[in-house]
Amino acid sequence: MAKLVLVPTPIGNLEDITLRSLRTLKECDYILAEDTRVTNRLLAHFEIKKPIAPFHAHNEHRALENVLMKIKANDVTVLVSDAGTPGISDPGFLLARACVENDIELECLPGPTAFVPALVGSGIACDRFVFEGFLPHKKGRQTKWLGFQEEERTIVLYESPHRINKCLSEIMEYLGEDRNVCVVREISKMFETFHRGTAAELLAFFEQTPAKGEIVVVIEGKNKKNEKRSSRTSKE
Repeated sequence: MAKLVLVPTPIGNLEDITLRSLRTLKECDYILAEDTRVTNRLLAHFEIKKPIAPFHAHNEHRALENVLMKIKANDVTVLVSDAGTPGISDPGFLLARACVENDIELECLPGPTAFVPALVGSGIACDRFVFEGFLPHKKGRQTKWLGFQEEERTIVLYESPHRINKCLSEIMEYLGEDRNVCVVREISKMFETFHRGTAAELLAFFEQTPAKGEIVVVIEGKNKKNEKRSSRTSKE
């Protein structure tokens, strides 16, 4: 029976890949990749040679039927993203859903993903959280922030370094300048950094020190303490 396996790949340090993921890559029949150039470098590092084809945000809807045919023609097909777990903030979920709808066996291996170490290492409560991925750039962005105003769970976002100042400004505007935030850069890479503080403190820092690299933003949820801070700020 045909099977699709979602294989997480390193988000920085190549040592993050699991033994199980390596074995699956070596034993599979075919690999679908977000960017074949990135995946080929990974395969070359581990001396793995497999047929590989693209499946990414520019072709996912158009190519879905053809990809399903390829999966059905093989015993084991692997889907990888450029980094992390396929389906998290990338089109992999469309293929996973299509496999379920077409009675193709689906398996997802555990492995690297950026938001989990960012959340746990932030020092902000991680027993209850909501992961929102990337916020809309324009339409619907304000609605998201308004919804976060009553969110008591920790909020986890992905953000671009070019928009981190805008994001922090919006946290100040909608959630309060004293809301605790952790901006995490370059998880599992050489220059991994955790910047902790209030939204106002972090905005002041990044205005002086432009951010680089991939970013996870962890935002403290609403509680009685920061609710009082917000009301005091609004009165002022």
